[in-house]
Amino acid sequence: MRVRLFAHSLLLGSLILSSGAILSAGPKGGGPSPAATRQLSWAALEDKVRGGWAGQMIGVTYGAPTEFRFEQKINQQPRHWKPEELKGALDQDDLYVEMTFADVMDRLGLNATTEQYGEAFKDSKYQLWHANLAARRLLRRGVKAPASGNPQHNLHANDIDFQIESDFIGLMSPGLPRAAQHYAERVGHVMNYGDGVYGGVFISAMYAAAFFENDPRQVVEAGVAAIPAGSVYAQVIRDTLKWSTENGDWKKTWQMIEEKWDRDDPCPDGALRPFNIDAALNGAYVALGLLYGGGDFEKTMEVSMRAGQDSDCNPSSAAGVLGVMLGYKRIPSKWTAPLAAIADSKFSYTNYSFNSIVKSTVERAKLVVQEQGGSTSEKGLTIPAQKPATLKLEQFAPGHVVERIALNDARWKWQGDWQATEGGRARRSKTAGAEAVVTFDGSGAMLVGTLDTDCGTAQLYLDGKRLATIDGYNDDGDRGGEGLWGKFDLPSGQHTVRVVVAGKPYPGSKGAWVDLEDLVVFRK
Repeated sequence: MRVRLFAHSLLLGSLILSSGAILSAGPKGGGPSPAATRQLSWAALEDKVRGGWAGQMIGVTYGAPTEFRFEQKINQQPRHWKPEELKGALDQDDLYVEMTFADVMDRLGLNATTEQYGEAFKDSKYQLWHANLAARRLLRRGVKAPASGNPQHNLHANDIDFQIESDFIGLMSPGLPRAAQHYAERVGHVMNYGDGVYGGVFISAMYAAAFFENDPRQVVEAGVAAIPAGSVYAQVIRDTLKWSTENGDWKKTWQMIEEKWDRDDPCPDGALRPFNIDAALNGAYVALGLLYGGGDFEKTMEVSMRAGQDSDCNPSSAAGVLGVMLGYKRIPSKWTAPLAAIADSKFSYTNYSFNSIVKSTVERAKLVVQEQGGSTSEKGLTIPAQKPATLKLEQFAPGHVVERIALNDARWKWQGDWQATEGGRARRSKTAGAEAVVTFDGSGAMLVGTLDTDCGTAQLYLDGKRLATIDGYNDDGDRGGEGLWGKFDLPSGQHTVRVVVAGKPYPGSKGAWVDLEDLVVFRK
């Protein structure tokens, strides 16, 4: 998910529906009788785990050249993947970010808490985007996980981030969707909430099912069974399943998904624009690949890639799930042959290589199976048959996106020294007391600006009342199209946002600039 230079920021108010922890009693309980078990040999476990990690690596490099180049349109261009491209997987955030959380489990054990995952994430050194960067900025400002993923603070709660980082959870939960739900809940709330978390539950539950299932449709159905039926995410996947039985051509199903579901994306950079990094929409593209791929490795990747938007992450997840179903040995050698040369090379920012992450995943799988009431022997694993838990529903639903008020709109009023940035993307000021005021008609709004290493602080007022201190500081560079503040539970009607520049750098910043781009308006 190495998209344009976007970022994440502070949300101080939100509309949140029916929130709650899903597995307060932990991953155990509610399972079948001891007699209802399945067997998985050590050789099969290792082969399937290896296939899952290989699938992720192959899928992300297959889609990498197309990432976000096709928005609201199908990619019709030829794609000729070359074996030497596979080395690029070592530098893909789709892989090394999830290894941060795998490392927490390896160091602290399966009972590591959401807050402990957040502490490890806070100290990461790699560049981030969207919900991930929003969460890390919050964590570094003292907001602990899981609040770092909550839309009260994180405007990117519905974005794809955890969805592309959840594969490792399914890979260590063979046939155990309840365990996958439990660990996905713990990790996913570091950076996401609601449908953003359910994306990771969906992906990890599909991996869990893939250990014992040969039909891709059954795997997709197992994934959606693990998330709340009333969630938007579940509705999108159920529609995809239904339409795929009615349409022989995946492109027709893709069009139906677009017409019904590609709307009201609250992401600061995607609202009312073709760009869409919403977890549910991109999750439908993962499902498309599996449903129309028919178990064919290349076709599965191709459909997920050609659907567009986050078209490296989506084939990575689809190929990872299929890699478990097939096992490493059954993935065509065209794709796996280049792995031998890099199998012991470390992924960026990690101590893991392909071989070592496979090994650690197998070891964690043993522990998970034992924790779930299964057992190990010389032959392999005895795994209890398990149904997913019923999760409590949580949703970030800010309303319909009705307009973006551009800076040249007459509703903006400017006072003091404001300068246009290069290219005219934003207006910026570092002069204490400089003001920007905008009036809107709606029930919510999101102030969009630019983050950078030279940004400072400002005071934000809503309808004459001071609400918050906001800042645009980002220690790893420029991120445009980013939410600086948002609130979505206002009475419908006229409201006024006023920004007053403080003229002070955020601690660590090289300057005191405040950069504004526009205001996104929501209406219930």
